[in-house]
Amino acid sequence: MDRTLPLVTIEDILLHLKFIRTKKQEYVLCLSLDSGCRLIARRVVTIGTLTSSLIYPREVFAAPLKDRAASVVIAHNHPSGDVSPSRADIAVTQQLVAAGQILGIAMRDHLIVTNVDYYSFRRSGLLLN
Repeated sequence: MDRTLPLVTIEDILLHLKFIRTKKQEYVLCLSLDSGCRLIARRVVTIGTLTSSLIYPREVFAAPLKDRAASVVIAHNHPSGDVSPSRADIAVTQQLVAAGQILGIAMRDHLIVTNVDYYSFRRSGLLLN
């Protein structure tokens, strides 16, 4: 994976999420991006259980602040194989967008991935910043 190429499409981003697609626990990742949408760093924020993960804005944005990131992409897997967002997924996405706005770090997308599919909050109209 070339870190000098911008992550413009969902397919570009999905290349950086391959390793969590088959995990048996929920993994939450944060991709820190510079102003040119190039990857600064990919970090595991938390590892949860088979059915849930705790996601707190302070944990998600701690490293991107140090990175001086312009934007972030958040992603997590659903070991169940169902990419549909839960109520908790939708609520935490809203919290992350609000926190990012306060911090000046745009949230480009929140993706839910499985072994064979993905869900994009932006593409689905649930991320409107």
